[in-house]
Amino acid sequence: MHCSRSYCSRETKPSRRETAPDRQVSRKEPSISSYQRIRDPYASLRYPAYRNFITAIFLFTIAFLIQEVALGYELYTITHDPLALGLTGLATFVPFIGLSLFGGHLADRMSRRLIILVAISVITLGSLFLHFFARSVEAGNVSPDILVPVIYATVFMIGVCRAFQSPASSSLRAFLVPIAAYENAATWSTSAFQAGAILGPAIAGFLFSWLGFSDTLLVVIFLFVCALFFYSRTGDSRASGTPAGGSLLASVREGVGFVWKTKVILYALSLDLFSVLFGGVFALLPIYAQDILNVGAQGLGILRAAPSAGAVIMLLVLQRVSPMRHAWRTLLISVAGFGASVIVFAISPWMGLSVAALFVSGACDSISVVIRQTVLQLKTPDEMRGRVMAVNGIFVSSSNELGAFESGTTARLMGVVPSAVFGGVMTLLIVGWVSLKARELFNARFDARGQDG
Repeated sequence: MHCSRSYCSRETKPSRRETAPDRQVSRKEPSISSYQRIRDPYASLRYPAYRNFITAIFLFTIAFLIQEVALGYELYTITHDPLALGLTGLATFVPFIGLSLFGGHLADRMSRRLIILVAISVITLGSLFLHFFARSVEAGNVSPDILVPVIYATVFMIGVCRAFQSPASSSLRAFLVPIAAYENAATWSTSAFQAGAILGPAIAGFLFSWLGFSDTLLVVIFLFVCALFFYSRTGDSRASGTPAGGSLLASVREGVGFVWKTKVILYALSLDLFSVLFGGVFALLPIYAQDILNVGAQGLGILRAAPSAGAVIMLLVLQRVSPMRHAWRTLLISVAGFGASVIVFAISPWMGLSVAALFVSGACDSISVVIRQTVLQLKTPDEMRGRVMAVNGIFVSSSNELGAFESGTTARLMGVVPSAVFGGVMTLLIVGWVSLKARELFNARFDARGQDG
């Protein structure tokens, strides 16, 4: 959301009603002076329910990515096959895509907090089962080859749970802060995610080296439990005016139709989908770490953390400088920068340059994430947030998880380095195509009043 650079330095204290963890904040449109004061970089953090929410995001992200890195490295150690890494993305993608719209439907009709708590509890139990099975493998009671399908089964289960947890969590955020704080809230929640995405992979490499696969999962389980605690202290909501009944098909069609008709959302999601689908290189990082850069598990953790480090630095800048001024142009430039940095990483034979390229890719990606999330929060009606966020989740998951499958497949067919270069070039071509298709959005303006034009 774009605001004037001049703002009142006096802090606005939220009322008791607005800060209660089990109540949503006032949906009243703020005044012009409120828009000026909202340039306060800590505006959304003044709401306790939102602080608990981003703390839970931070802890869940650390746990999730420690587990993801450990699973990827263990799989490649057993199979030495790039396609095995790509299949982990497919195992998550299939259930997520199949169930996300139903998850969004439920998020608009049930307690969002309850959905989140149940989903993460099931993920925690699945990780506990995988820990005990890995212990049996390490003790020599079970063949390591049998661990591979068990890992895929666990990843599939996580995909199922994320199909319900993701739209519930994404739609809940809008009810924890006032409208004028949406951009600030999007920046802080992205910061919490990226901070977790720095620590998670970095810790994962060292944990895997020191503790081994099975005991690393114990750390993951502990962090999931901590995330559950903070989610339980987050405010809850159900969109007012949303009927408890109604046809599932009609409900889903309404959410998809809204995204299709709202061109700025459709183009922003499409840009993210295809750029990360082709340009994402996360699935190839274990291969780069082990076979190209020769830096091992600890080096893999550094490579995985580099994009998030770049994202966090950029997000600190975005706390002071809004990206919503000339938002569409800024979005296209940031995605183009992401594609260019992927090409540099792909051809780099040096660890330092590789880390720098990934750092830049994360910085560029964080700009596009904040713009996209702010537009989604501003343009989506309260009663449709679950379904629209489910559609957003499908686009994001398609880019990440299906992108992992695409990376593994093209790496097997073309070779690792050519496939990564191909992805970066495709990203640049996609930016050019979208900029031509959506030229009218260059003159659009998006601010906290939810107006564009």
